[in-house]
Amino acid sequence: MTLPVWELDVVVMPKPGVNDPEGEAIRGGLQALGYDGVERVRAGRSIRLRFAAASAEAAEGLAREMADRLLANPVIEVFEVASVE
Repeated sequence: MTLPVWELDVVVMPKPGVNDPEGEAIRGGLQALGYDGVERVRAGRSIRLRFAAASAEAAEGLAREMADRLLANPVIEVFEVASVE
């Protein structure tokens, strides 16, 4: 029996209060281009995973496990997992 294949996005962002120099550089660049209303930018990353799992719940659990173990640094980052439609 072949397991179904699932696609999930893991979005990793700096925790609130953690220094985000990339976000600050983006904000500065946007303001230099005339976008003065931009007050804050937080830069993160999106990781799309495609893998086999028995169910949607199992796939989400595996994606969370992957994020906990490798994709995100729990000391300074938070993550969200969402299925790709």
